[in-house]
Amino acid sequence: MIQVEICTPSRRSAEAAKAGGAQRIELCRELACGGLTPSDEDIDYCVRTLGLRTHVLVRPRAGNFYYDRAEMAEIMDTVERCGRLGAAAVVVGFLDYEGRIDTGLTREVVAAAGKMEVTFHRAFDEARQEPMEALEAIAMCGCTRLLTSGQKATALEGAEVIGRMVGATPVKILAGSGVTPANVAELIARTGVGEVHGSCKAVAADGTMQTDAALVRQMIENTRNRK
Repeated sequence: MIQVEICTPSRRSAEAAKAGGAQRIELCRELACGGLTPSDEDIDYCVRTLGLRTHVLVRPRAGNFYYDRAEMAEIMDTVERCGRLGAAAVVVGFLDYEGRIDTGLTREVVAAAGKMEVTFHRAFDEARQEPMEALEAIAMCGCTRLLTSGQKATALEGAEVIGRMVGATPVKILAGSGVTPANVAELIARTGVGEVHGSCKAVAADGTMQTDAALVRQMIENTRNRK
């Protein structure tokens, strides 16, 4: 069965994801800038009140993925809190000053995560590194999965690269960026991927972009009833 992960930037979106049948979310805030670390209160709500398998984005600021030691101290503290709050996984990504996967920082987080899974996020898609080489670096660090669009703007555009990565290492490949109920079946068919990631968002009555329960339900249905 295909695993569907819904990216939720608020409690309201997490509630909609659950109402649509999702069991797993990536929780963040400020999705307009690519997502930032959510509050402890929101993590606790999604884990304990909603009962969702909660993967927490750990990103202290917008911008590049080069972090100094002070920023890494903040990241490590957040990872520790995620474990205490019951998160199932943390979602992180680190590049060095040459734009390659920063294996040193990634290993630090994998070690600190303990029993939590570690997803390396779409910092991978900005790496100045051949994708299979970058994937191998992530695998050597002990990451559980990679969220990627195949180093393209959308997962469908990167389908050929994503397909090559599936099964190449123990790292699970989570296809994301531009994934919708309308194209998810095609994406799965073209890549063989076992996990997909989408926000299923729509304009809410108050004018904000929020996860829509009906779109989540359709996304899940389309992963199950694909030709």
